[in-house]
Amino acid sequence: MGATEMELLECLAGGGMTTIAIRIPVNFKEAAAEEAALRRISFSAFSRMCMIDELTKGNK
Repeated sequence: MGATEMELLECLAGGGMTTIAIRIPVNFKEAAAEEAALRRISFSAFSRMCMIDELTKGNK
């Protein structure tokens, strides 16, 4: 039996933080930062949210 959605979210969101560097086009970063600002969250939080959504798609 697979993990529940809550277990999967806890696994992905839990744990320590690490620093990463990614190279993306400036206009892509600016568009994502604008979307994050509209949601009143940081760019980092928006990025994590998008990654978690993608990684849990198959579990929904």
